[in-house]
Amino acid sequence: MLSYRHEFHAGNVGDLIKHSVLSLIIDYLKQKPAPIRYIDTHAGAGLYSTRSAMAAKTGEYGLGAGAIVSHDLSAHLGSYMNVLTRYAARHQYPGSPLLAAELLRAQDKLWLYELHTTEFPILHQIFARDRRVHLAHADGYAALKGLLPVQNARALVLLDPSYETQSDYAAVTQCVEQGYSRMPHGVFAIWYPVVNNPALAIMIKKISAIAQNKLWRFELTATDGEKSGMTATGMLVINPPWTLARDLEAAFQKICPLLPFEQTNFTATCIKQ
Repeated sequence: MLSYRHEFHAGNVGDLIKHSVLSLIIDYLKQKPAPIRYIDTHAGAGLYSTRSAMAAKTGEYGLGAGAIVSHDLSAHLGSYMNVLTRYAARHQYPGSPLLAAELLRAQDKLWLYELHTTEFPILHQIFARDRRVHLAHADGYAALKGLLPVQNARALVLLDPSYETQSDYAAVTQCVEQGYSRMPHGVFAIWYPVVNNPALAIMIKKISAIAQNKLWRFELTATDGEKSGMTATGMLVINPPWTLARDLEAAFQKICPLLPFEQTNFTATCIKQ
């Protein structure tokens, strides 16, 4: 589905958990000198205005990243907060590829894929001069198969489609299966909305079977009693850093009370050790 525009949702609670996970993984991988290969199958535009008409229509930024940007969380999410505050000063929010590019080093490389005809030119404008970045107006699902295994480097793969169509659940599963079979020691991070959909349960069950070991599930739930609504979002991570669950739990113990919802809850579940 190519109608999805992430600017409606940039910096929401989904991005908050996704980018907390992403930044902590990159921080950990950078502890060793070996290069990192970051692959983003659904890169989006890369950068979003927090004052655009689309952002104003939903107000989701203020319920997520916008609610924490003025607080000192450097002890828990120093890298993410540093990038977040710099872009917030310009009334912007960095998407996953831009956050990764900000955190990665000169010896690291990024492969970014986006199919949307409106989003890709923006992405291209941002990264056209960054020699670390390989851009493609192409299907990230199909591309991943040919990118792994990477040689003499560590791989970090982010899969975060919009899930506007049922086919995304099966496509993510197939993509993880193909990627994991080629590089079982790579780090695979899969974002998903927590919805009452059998396809989600099937996807999680199948990915749990694909991963031979080291699989964690992280979820953030926010409930607004007045509107009788619930927002929930999660990440599956194969081969996470051993510190990830600990660091996320410490971070969200501080973050949850800052979010403007009646109740928020963060959970970390080890599916396979």
